[in-house]
Amino acid sequence: MDSLLAAAARALAAGDVLTALGHVALRSDPPALALRGVAMAQLGELERGRELLRLAWRGFGTDEVQARARCVVAEAEVGLALRDLAGSPAPLLAAARALEARADPHNALQAWLILARRWLLLGRRKEAEAALAQLQSKVLTPALAAMAGLTEAALAARALQVPQAAAALEAATAAAQASGITTLQAEVAQARTHLTQPAARRVARNSADRLLDLHSVQHLLASSACVVDGCRRGVWVGGRWRPLARRPLLFALLRALGQAWPGDVEREVLIADVFRTRDGDHTHRARLRVEIGRVRVAVQGLLQVEATTGGYRLVAAPGNEVAVLMPPIEGEPGAVAALLGDGAAWSSSALALALGASQRTVQRALASLESTGQVRATGRGRTQRWLAAPLSGFTTILLLPASLPGD
Repeated sequence: MDSLLAAAARALAAGDVLTALGHVALRSDPPALALRGVAMAQLGELERGRELLRLAWRGFGTDEVQARARCVVAEAEVGLALRDLAGSPAPLLAAARALEARADPHNALQAWLILARRWLLLGRRKEAEAALAQLQSKVLTPALAAMAGLTEAALAARALQVPQAAAALEAATAAAQASGITTLQAEVAQARTHLTQPAARRVARNSADRLLDLHSVQHLLASSACVVDGCRRGVWVGGRWRPLARRPLLFALLRALGQAWPGDVEREVLIADVFRTRDGDHTHRARLRVEIGRVRVAVQGLLQVEATTGGYRLVAAPGNEVAVLMPPIEGEPGAVAALLGDGAAWSSSALALALGASQRTVQRALASLESTGQVRATGRGRTQRWLAAPLSGFTTILLLPASLPGD
């Protein structure tokens, strides 16, 4: 590497993008193209940066494995910023292995970190943890350590391991300050703020909603309470979890009964609220009996559903209470808003991948959010991306793809 390339690389590492561009702006050899691609990406010209990195990859010979692997890693990071999550992680994994074999630990660790962040966005906790484990006990640069801390904190927060998340953010804060990169410091500060903001609502029929932060949610799940969890769509009791995400009607009945606990809910109210009809007849009452039977089977061993004179009620074990948790924003629009809340530009296909939903479902949610001015679109057709201002007042961790403690 000649002196200009070395100077450009040092400037990029320090976050001085314009100086780096000044060194290589007029050059078209593969190493210069790669550095220009990274610089353009850091300036926000992500598509141009990816194009330059691909040109650099093609410019390197097949025998220049290390240089090509570095281009793959840089392009993967740009793809992550573009929220391009559709491709296979295999090329990035191969690049990480190639860099490890050629004694390039810094770029190999960067590849593993990108893999961890990618799996995190897709809600694949185990894969993200496995990739992040490759960075454990390794010597990291301050910037890399800060990003690793942010990723570890996000994983811990989504698993409701609040002390671990707080500790990871403390380490990320120190690393970000040591890096001297202001944008990274701002990202860590924002993550620290999110950890203390309300994350869910505890709802009941005859009282106002109570906002809970992540620590309060963790405390509630660790208690003896029977939690009807609208964030994960299931029931959590003393470490036992019954998912109902694929059975929305049963969960709607369970939520209605949970909100009325320890009282009951009249049959006509359940029919109107759950079956969405004002004029229930004998067929709806028969269907209600069938669905209540299914609820009993679904929560067997955790809760009981008893018939009363006018309707049904939930019965918990003696001394246990029933709590209903709901996200700050309900429904598919809430989950989409949570992903868009990071300030990045997402395509509808990437949102669908991250949420595990159909693209049509995501498009309906985007249309709903757009009608209220909460999101906006840029570009058209395949280049269309969706943006939203970061949501304030609460954290959206419980709206994102995640796992409960013990999963």
